Amino acid sequence: SENDNSEMDCSGECFGSAYINNCENCVGGNTGLNENNCTVSDIDGNVYSTIIIGNQEWMAENLKVTHYRNGDPIPNVHNNNEWVYLNNGAYSIYDNNQNNVDVFGLLYNWYAVNDDRDICTDGWKVPSDDEYMELERFLGMSEIDVQDMGHRGTNEGSKLAGNANLWDDGALKNNNEFGSTGFNSIPSGYRTYHNGTYHKLGSECFFWTSTEGFTPYVLYRIIGYNYSSVYRGDNYKQIGFSVRCIRDSE
Repeated sequence: SENDNSEMDCSGECFGSAYINNCENCVGGNTGLNENNCTVSDIDGNVYSTIIIGNQEWMAENLKVTHYRNGDPIPNVHNNNEWVYLNNGAYSIYDNNQNNVDVFGLLYNWYAVNDDRDICTDGWKVPSDDEYMELERFLGMSEIDVQDMGHRGTNEGSKLAGNANLWDDGALKNNNEFGSTGFNSIPSGYRTYHNGTYHKLGSECFFWTSTEGFTPYVLYRIIGYNYSSVYRGDNYKQIGFSVRCIRDSE
């Protein structure tokens, strides 16, 4: 039924039927937002599962592409001092440990996110602040909360999270709606803008939006282990955050 929140059997791809339009959309429905078998690949050949939530289709995994859409490489910057002073696109691997890539994806500065060569695969894009707000509204966040900064809403963060074994114990995964959307946010941490060090693996995830705030800041989201809500803030472009791509419906 429409309000049934049980897991549905849809080739192992669809979860949380209260939030997905229906499983048919995930494997060939008529919404115009579907991918065959709920996957999409990038220019490097990485394959990502996708999830339909409301009228949006999202990648359900963190981006790990190392080339722009046209094939140009995105620099992998290891050196901390070099990272701090970048004004061009770059990515990094948490703690420069290759083992972290498959689970947590890559961390990108905003210059990579905003590059005209496009970091997301053809037909997809980095979501705007408005598109994140559309997602949050659909999951139940009030209009007053959705426009606010800081921690907002009730348990929308828990709904968007997944892989409980990766998260530190706290309010996020102890909420009974944890993991109910299939969005599968994981605690991939971040790389600082002021000294290039890495922090918060296991406790928080940070997602870029494509929307600039007051110079020199850009809007972003945090989902953290000790809050079931979603944090909306702004930060410097040199910081390293995770990226989720959304299908471009324009």
